[in-house]
Amino acid sequence: MAELIAPTTRLHANWLEAHREWGPGSHEDGFGLTPGDEVDSPAGFAAWISRLAAEEAPSHPAEAGALAFRYRWIVEDGRVLGGIVLRYGVHGFVPYFGHIGYGIRPSARRRGLAAWALGRMLDEARTVGLDRVLVACAVDNIASVRTIEGRGGVLESVQDTKFGAVRRYWIGLQDDPAPVARSSAGVSSRTSGSCRRTPTAGPTRPAG
Repeated sequence: MAELIAPTTRLHANWLEAHREWGPGSHEDGFGLTPGDEVDSPAGFAAWISRLAAEEAPSHPAEAGALAFRYRWIVEDGRVLGGIVLRYGVHGFVPYFGHIGYGIRPSARRRGLAAWALGRMLDEARTVGLDRVLVACAVDNIASVRTIEGRGGVLESVQDTKFGAVRRYWIGLQDDPAPVARSSAGVSSRTSGSCRRTPTAGPTRPAG
C-alpha cells in the first residue's frame, strides 16, 4: 500500500533509483531538487533532506504572509514512486506554477497514484488555511489534466510561458470535490523521517 511520508535519509538508495529512472532533465517536480544539490553522497543527501525539512514551517503562513513548502514522497514497500509538494504563503512562483506540484516515476504511472497523492495534499492545504489552490500543467499533459479535473479543478485560463503553454486550474477546498480512486495506491499518510527537478522556490516548469 502506498503512503505519503516526509523526505528521509533512510531511503537514500531507493530515492536514487527513482532519480535515475527519470534520467537527465528538468522533470521531477515535487522534490524540491535544485541544480546545486549534491544527492549522490550520504552527506550531500542528508544536507538536502535537512534543507527540505527547514522549509516546512509548523505555523500557518497562508495567514501570516510567510512562505513555506511541504514536501512528501509517495512510497510503497520501500520504493520511492514519486513526490508532491505544497507551496503556500506569499511568493512569486505560486501564481505561475501553482500551490501543488507532483511527479510520478515512469514505471509507477497509470495506477492512480497522482490522483491519490493530490487528494491527500488537498487535505494538507486545508490544514494550513487555504480555501482554494492553484494547480498548473502543460496543455499536452493529458494525464495531469484528467487528474486535476478529477479532483474538482476548474480551468481558469491557458497561458503561454517560457516553458510552453500551460493550463491553470483552481480547486476549491470547502468541500471534498471527488473521491480519490483507491486502486493500488492505498490510503495511508504519515510523516516519518527527518516529477521534475525543481529549484527551492518552485519548479522549472509547470508540473503534473
